[in-house]
Order: sequence, then structure tokens, then C-alpha cells
Amino acid sequence: MQLPCLEVAGVDAWLVRLFDRIDDANMPWIMALLRRCEESFGDALVDLVPSYTTLLVHYNPLQLTPAQARSRLATLLADLEPDEQGALGEIKELQVWYDDSVGPELSLLQERSGLSREAVIEAHTDQKYHVFALGFAPGFAFMGSLTEELVLPRLDTPRKRVPAGSVAVANRQTSAYPRISPGGWNLIGRTSARLFDRERDGFSLLRVGDRVRFVAVDRKEFEDAGGDTTPVEERGAETSRKNS
Repeated sequence: MQLPCLEVAGVDAWLVRLFDRIDDANMPWIMALLRRCEESFGDALVDLVPSYTTLLVHYNPLQLTPAQARSRLATLLADLEPDEQGALGEIKELQVWYDDSVGPELSLLQERSGLSREAVIEAHTDQKYHVFALGFAPGFAFMGSLTEELVLPRLDTPRKRVPAGSVAVANRQTSAYPRISPGGWNLIGRTSARLFDRERDGFSLLRVGDRVRFVAVDRKEFEDAGGDTTPVEERGAETSRKNS
């Protein structure tokens, strides 16, 4: 790990930058710092926001000054060791119906990769993905990293309406849309999982550090699990996309 950098993120927060580039190997270090901050800051801790290369530490300014918080972080970083177990998190399985009607870019992924439909699905379901960060929308998990044959650039013009549960890929990442929203990722299927629920503890089904496995199911299994089979609306003139 490179020497971490502490950056001011407001009067009550520090951003700890541990890495310069995204890598699966970052997670054990970031999760180790997260766990140590929980123990060290105690009641003075307001929130921790882990991401690909950083950890945002938000503290109560009525209990700690910026200098005190920085000093505490410097102490934690001095002998930081990766937390391999903490970085593994829970394994969550998401059932996915892979079909052109709900995943219109599935055929594009076949064309770009040169793989058969079955091989594309197998490649997407054949590994566990780390949840690197939550953002964009409540419950939206940025997961990776995709194998090279599944890499597609983002859509040049985002869709105005992406159905809830849509499973998508963009560059080296994959995710599933928790609610109806605009979006510029390539849709390849749909999950019946409820990704965001106000009645659930923590609201989001997926959390940073979790590992996710996508499981292919047929239409009947998808419908039996409560999945919505409504086709994705045609994008018409919005089919242009960025060059790879």
C-alpha cells in the first residue's frame, strides 16, 4: 500500500486516500481502516463512507477538533494491516433473468465479445463481485471487477427510464438498478431482488465489502420470485454510444 493521504473534506470530515487506482486488492485495506475507525472514534463517529480508493470519515465536531480527528487517523494508519476476513463480507446471491426483452445490450455484449449467449451469461455468473461503493441512487452498488470479455463502455446517451432490478455493466463494473431511474449502463438482464427497502435494517440489500454472485434463472423462476417481465422501452434515436 502507498503512503495514505489525508484530505480536508469539510469542518467535520477527513478523506483518507489510500490508493490512486481501483483494484480488488484495495478492499482489505479499506475495510481494515473502517473497522479501526469504528473502534477508535466511538460515539464521536457520525459516518464512514468507503469507496474504491478512499474512506470518508465524518465525525462530530462537538466532540473532536479537526486536529484531534486527524491525529487519531494518523495513529490508526501507522500500523494498518489488511483485513482479509473483513473485506470478504457476506455472500449475496441475486437471481437474474438474462433476456433481450429486459437486457437489450445482451446481444451487443455477444457481438463485442465474440461469445455465444450462453458463454456471456456464464462469464457474468462465474465469479463473485466485490461491492466497492454505494451511490448514484439508494441501494445502487458499484461492483467489480468484470473480466475483459464483458467490458462495454457506458451508453453515449443515457436512458431516461431504466426499470427497477435491471442488471447492467459499464466498463469494468456491474450493478443492478434498485429503482426506476435514468441510467447510462448497458442492460443485460433483470433481478427480482428487492435491492432497497425502507423497512430493512440499513435499507440496502448490498453493503460495501459484500461479495455478490449472479445466478441465472429462466422466465418462470423469475416470475415466481416476483420479477417484472415488462420489456425495456426502445431507445429509438438514443442508441448511439461511446466508442470503445
